[in-house]
Amino acid sequence: MPSTLPTPRGIVLFAHGSRDPLWRLPIEAVAAQIRARQPGVLVRCAYLEICTPSLPEAAADLMAAGAGELRVFPLFLGVGKHAREDLPLLIEDIRSAHPGIAIELLPAAGEYMQMTTLLADIAVA
Repeated sequence: MPSTLPTPRGIVLFAHGSRDPLWRLPIEAVAAQIRARQPGVLVRCAYLEICTPSLPEAAADLMAAGAGELRVFPLFLGVGKHAREDLPLLIEDIRSAHPGIAIELLPAAGEYMQMTTLLADIAVA
């Protein structure tokens, strides 16, 4: 009898990148929180420049691990050129290379009211 288990979702936490290896720690901490909360979800960190893996590399890795759909979460506070222009082009390249995979691009982290509220709470605490 064929399996009817749902295809796992892959989440990519997408950040800018830095030469400083300590810069990655908060991004990786978010990934660890996701893994702890939802062990069945596949999650990878990806970076626009300087660091590896790139977004296409992380997406390919998630698909190789069995992800049938991807959710890309840009961990940018501001919505600058990278979020407005570079990221959508990368997403379109991945969609073209993998037409059978649904890819959801979330708004940048800074666009969420929860993030704005959390930052304000931390500042005034």
